[in-house]
Amino acid sequence: MKIRVLGCSGAIAQHARTTSFLLDEHILLDAGTGVADLPLGEMVRIDHVLLTHSHLDHLAALPLMLDAVAGLRSQPLRVHALPATIAALRHHIFNGVIWPDFSVIPSPQRPMVQFHPIEVGQVLTLNGLHIEVLPAHHTVPAVGFAVATPQGHWVFTGDTERNPPFWQRLRQLPLAMLVIELTFSQRASALAHASGHLCPQVLAEELAQLQAPRQPGWRLGLTHTKPLEAALLHAEVEALGLAQQYPLFWLEAGQIFEF
Repeated sequence: MKIRVLGCSGAIAQHARTTSFLLDEHILLDAGTGVADLPLGEMVRIDHVLLTHSHLDHLAALPLMLDAVAGLRSQPLRVHALPATIAALRHHIFNGVIWPDFSVIPSPQRPMVQFHPIEVGQVLTLNGLHIEVLPAHHTVPAVGFAVATPQGHWVFTGDTERNPPFWQRLRQLPLAMLVIELTFSQRASALAHASGHLCPQVLAEELAQLQAPRQPGWRLGLTHTKPLEAALLHAEVEALGLAQQYPLFWLEAGQIFEF
């Protein structure tokens, strides 16, 4: 299987796209602005969207993508999210004011989108992939995901701060790659805490909870960095020696991981 990084930035800027990953051809994990770089032919092949939470940087492209491929789809796009995330989408976006309610267009019997609630601990089987819903700790209800691959699990934390239940579950999974957010620098640690994000020192403390089993060749990817904070974050991560302790790299849009 292939996982393609469409966007991995914590904010927009030139060449910076917000969070979205394409699993093979048919599953989108989050729908940030990176989706807009897909050609229509690839957008229309997406059958499922998994959302970590309701913040705009993780779903901004969803309503626009639906409109873009409206005349090309014969089946509804299936959006899988926490009930609170679905409620936010219905109330704040697909409400007939901000955007048309595609869950009843062109008709309630043949909508363009269907919403499917998920819960932590659930394992979804979508297009042959097994995807577990993991706990996250954010300012709104949120989750992460673990995707089973032939080499172990590819795990995405979503937006999260300190999260003991996540690490408890992760220690039980064979890990091929962990993609974890790192949004703010240490100088903004108070803002990171208030907004439910990680800074380098808290990241180091969280990673210390990661124990076996780890698959040979596992990797640790950092994502969701604010463009204004990027240079300082790189320096702070280096100063903490995290690159010496873990097989660490920084995610970039366009990367493809094969398992």
